Amino acid sequence: MKRYGMLALALTVILTASACSGGNSSESGTDNTSTPSGGSQGGTSDGAPSTVVTADPVNVVDSANAFSKKDLEVPDTKGAASIKLNGDSAECTNSGVKISGGTITITSAGTYVVSGTLNNGMIIIDAGSSDKVTLVLGGADITSSESAALYVRQADKVFVSLAKDSENSLKNGGTFKALDENDIDAAVFSKDDITFNGEGRLTVASPAGHGILSKDELTIAGGNYSITAASHGLRANDAINITDVDMTISAGKDGMHSDNSDDSTLGTLYIKSGKFDITCDGDALSASASLQLDDGEYKLTCGSDQTTSGSGSTKAIKAGADIAVNNGSFTINCADDAVHCDGAITVGGGSLEISTGDDAFHAGGLLTVNGGAINVTDSLEGFEGQSIEINDGYITLRANDDGMNAAGGNDESGFGGWGGDRFGASSDSYININGGTLRINADGDGIDSNGSINVTGGATYVSGPTNGGNSALDYGAGANITGGIFVAAGSSQMATGFTAAEGQGAILQNINAQAVEGVVELKNASGEIVFSWQPEKTYSSIVLSCPELKQGESYTLTCGGNSFDITMTELLYGQGMGGHMGGGMGNPMQGGHMGGRGDKMPPEGDMTPPNGDMTPPSAI
Repeated sequence: MKRYGMLALALTVILTASACSGGNSSESGTDNTSTPSGGSQGGTSDGAPSTVVTADPVNVVDSANAFSKKDLEVPDTKGAASIKLNGDSAECTNSGVKISGGTITITSAGTYVVSGTLNNGMIIIDAGSSDKVTLVLGGADITSSESAALYVRQADKVFVSLAKDSENSLKNGGTFKALDENDIDAAVFSKDDITFNGEGRLTVASPAGHGILSKDELTIAGGNYSITAASHGLRANDAINITDVDMTISAGKDGMHSDNSDDSTLGTLYIKSGKFDITCDGDALSASASLQLDDGEYKLTCGSDQTTSGSGSTKAIKAGADIAVNNGSFTINCADDAVHCDGAITVGGGSLEISTGDDAFHAGGLLTVNGGAINVTDSLEGFEGQSIEINDGYITLRANDDGMNAAGGNDESGFGGWGGDRFGASSDSYININGGTLRINADGDGIDSNGSINVTGGATYVSGPTNGGNSALDYGAGANITGGIFVAAGSSQMATGFTAAEGQGAILQNINAQAVEGVVELKNASGEIVFSWQPEKTYSSIVLSCPELKQGESYTLTCGGNSFDITMTELLYGQGMGGHMGGGMGNPMQGGHMGGRGDKMPPEGDMTPPNGDMTPPSAI
């Protein structure tokens, strides 16, 4: 949002040391229905890329050690003990298995094949602390009316393997009665590490608690799962690691929840691959530490049609530390932020379709996009972070407030609460656009940084606000451009232009007292069109920079039928009155005409000259 009274600092901003990723956007100046594509992307007739850049993966968890060899193996059942379930009882001849009515207790290491139906009973694993126990579910249906269907009281590690093509279920009946000192509150409750794998199906139902819970690590490395839970679908204290699954979760709280309050390095969530359909009243994927998604297909629905119930969190992807989205296909509809963390967010690839009642991406630290295709169809704010770095990718943002905001914003999930400027100009905050294709349609500020804005490449198109209290481009410590395509259309009252340019020119042109609609077109002195773009709404001010804008050359700028003759005597050209200076260093008239009011407060109402071609006085 606009920060009234802030000094406009006309200075060249030193770029933050962060190298561009390969494949910057094509620098063609024409943007009709089909837009220039970022990196190696090829445009299609609707402006979307036919292929998208995928950057090298970023590791924020120990993904190399997430799965042991045995986690991924189908167990050998030769010589395994057989446990047959017979309705209200069971039978087994192995000495490591004790049966009392419907309670089966496994007391020693080994492999056990379980089949049949247990109407009201449970399997308890109570082995030695160094024992590894493998259960092979080969058509097992277990219901416990008052406890967990599977309870791991003690073992070194338990493996639950789903036999190929088998149908299995583990269910709680709706209440949990204490059996010992452990507070059992899940259909599958494990005190130690537990792994699920195999090629069968498993249904988990927990109408009064969690679906699957581990007090240590929970690993799922194969199989097809349907989980319904009143609380969390999956829950673990140390880590949740998943690969090669097909999983549907319906949860009254979080879909997946990894949380460790004693050790900040634990409570991670890592997904290597799989297909996921999660509907929940809490967060879909939640980790108290870091969260990493390498691939997969995700449908995440959090909250009811973008309306929160109570004050609970309904975010799609949430972490207490860092988030890395390296690839995958995402369809997200959530009431709260779509992707949220207290640390850094990195997007390296994949396809994300997002509709959210709050921010699409919110990072407490740096938000980086190195590739992928991001389409935000509805949000309060599109991108919000302490700082933002766009290196590549294809991004479309629709925001009811700011499209992109560094260290500010007007949402309650932001940096300190609702409304107001919470930082002022900040050297720690910046927005760097180094490549990719970026389209923003924002009702608030289009691109807003409490610090600097630096554009070195890419193709950026901003359809900004129509109201006079916001601007298409807003900053606290200057805006610098050295390459790429940048165009922003918005209201003229608070219009701001670039404060420094190198290698190509930049224009700030206010139009008239009335907003117009229509194509923005730039012709050179020979009458050739070097830039063309259709804003998505009415506008009364244009900020434009492209490689074809050269010092010493003359151009004709047409904006919705209004025509302006421009001579680039300097690299910066400013016409009209706005919130920041669009001229050069020191001399407010440098670069043609003054494009701002320096350190003065913005005027009340629309002070744009009626003919759009009035040179301001030499001083304000």
